[in-house]
Amino acid sequence: MSQRRTFYPEIEPYRTEMLDVGEGHQVYVEQSGNPGGKPVIFVHGGPGSGTSPKQRRVFDPERYRIVLFDQRMAGRSTPHASTTVDPAVWATNTTGHLVADMEHIREHLGIETWQVFGGSWGSCLSLAYAQAHPDRVSELVLRGIFTLRPAELSWMYERGHLEHVYPDHWADFVAPVAPERRHEMQLAYHELLFDPDPAVHVPAAVAWSGWESRVITVEPDEDGFRKATEPQQAVAFARIENHYFVHGGFLREGSLLDQAPALAHIPTVIVQGRLDMCTPARTAFDLAARLPDAELTVVPDAGHAFSEPGTLDALVRATDRFATSRR
Repeated sequence: MSQRRTFYPEIEPYRTEMLDVGEGHQVYVEQSGNPGGKPVIFVHGGPGSGTSPKQRRVFDPERYRIVLFDQRMAGRSTPHASTTVDPAVWATNTTGHLVADMEHIREHLGIETWQVFGGSWGSCLSLAYAQAHPDRVSELVLRGIFTLRPAELSWMYERGHLEHVYPDHWADFVAPVAPERRHEMQLAYHELLFDPDPAVHVPAAVAWSGWESRVITVEPDEDGFRKATEPQQAVAFARIENHYFVHGGFLREGSLLDQAPALAHIPTVIVQGRLDMCTPARTAFDLAARLPDAELTVVPDAGHAFSEPGTLDALVRATDRFATSRR
């Protein structure tokens, strides 16, 4: 059996900038690796998690021009989700806006086509971008497939599902919500998270973000939990996620899967953890059924996080294979 692939060595960006994308938003964009290499854009999850240095390291820095960006109101982008509940600001943060931002970044950087790499919410946004701009995508590498269908959201955030797997962590998740509202957790949380009073929205955000961080890995990740529940990060992450979830991702239900066959000409790798409790394997199989030429890898011992060894191995093998391909 061949040795599992792992992260490439740590690298630093050779260029960072704040790009004005309109409507008062600026998004953080960085480039690392080889300026003359194959372009790839890493589409982070959440929505709302922002980028991290590890995400540069699933690509060979000698062969890839690696583009990372923080989506609207996340990470280093401004305005930051932790600082405003102004409805006018939030109205300009939708899937359509993020797809347009990605295309703005591509044009700004003078890239003709690029590989699009995304996991979890990033797989959803990657599919939305590819369906809007199929001629700009050389390959798709997707992980932990998530399309924001009601059943997918209900599995993670409503009663009757994961509470049976994680009853202790579920108890912490529901604690900020009044008992009479626990039949509509996403809507109840929306009111708490967008309450301007920090005494209300901070504990709610910590509970929301802590819940997700507890269920995304097979092995407990205490460092990840501490980072996820840092108040400013927790508020931004929880608000952005909830904003998208209560609006169904600003997508017509099932549209990403319905339109997936139009992407059949794009070489695609799908990597899915068998033990993924956040985005269960059903959606990955649903997508693969609509893309029969895609390569689906189900990692038997992995959960949701991209850094789990089996998932990381499959992802790095995919990026290595695509590093020299041209479309």
